[in-house]
Amino acid sequence: MTQNIYDDEIFFAGYSQLPRSVQGLAGAPEWPVLRSMLPDLAGKDVLDLGCGFGWFCRFAAGEGAASILGVDVSGNMLDRARSETSDCGVVYEQADLESYAPPAAAFDLLYSSLAFHYVADLGGVFARAHAALRPGGALVCSVEHPIMTAPVRQEWLVDADGRATWPVNGYLDEGERVSNWLAQGVVKHHRTIATYLDLLLDAGFALGRLVEWAPSREQVSAEPGWAKERERPFFLLMAGSRS
Repeated sequence: MTQNIYDDEIFFAGYSQLPRSVQGLAGAPEWPVLRSMLPDLAGKDVLDLGCGFGWFCRFAAGEGAASILGVDVSGNMLDRARSETSDCGVVYEQADLESYAPPAAAFDLLYSSLAFHYVADLGGVFARAHAALRPGGALVCSVEHPIMTAPVRQEWLVDADGRATWPVNGYLDEGERVSNWLAQGVVKHHRTIATYLDLLLDAGFALGRLVEWAPSREQVSAEPGWAKERERPFFLLMAGSRS
């Protein structure tokens, strides 16, 4: 079962203050690239796995999607999503992505933003996603880049300036990682880029695009605080299709 950290009071309070939680898609710096990977949504049936506050669901409705189903494990997230959604074409459902099985051949687009790194059995999710898409359907998703999920602990090292912490990476050692991001004991699942691609291809998807996202120089000029994010890719964006 996926850890339902978003229903933790401390975590949820912190997460609700993030720019992407307050501003929606406009507060997600990777959104322009992710949007460019989407097919035309007019008249399409859309499934959003890990829909959170429903920002993408409402975007899809605005783009003319015929129906949108948003699925999330968090009751807190879905309560806010429902309160902020008026379009009757958007439906929300609470379910654990580890076991959720969407109806077969029911969707034209499966979208997921920053949810799959919380899932242990991603191969199962991809297989069920492939079955849920109609021929020609698309999968567009983002995860924390494996460089970001890899570190296993901090160690003290001595550098030229004295004592400093340094992350022990463990990039090739896949599996569960526990961090204290916004709350104690947040569980994520680290896997390499190669593993993400293998799982996608093994599920039957054809890879359309892969982006190791970092802010552009133009974005850094507008938001100087993002300069450090150009030191390494922050997100991994993937697009695939079902033949």
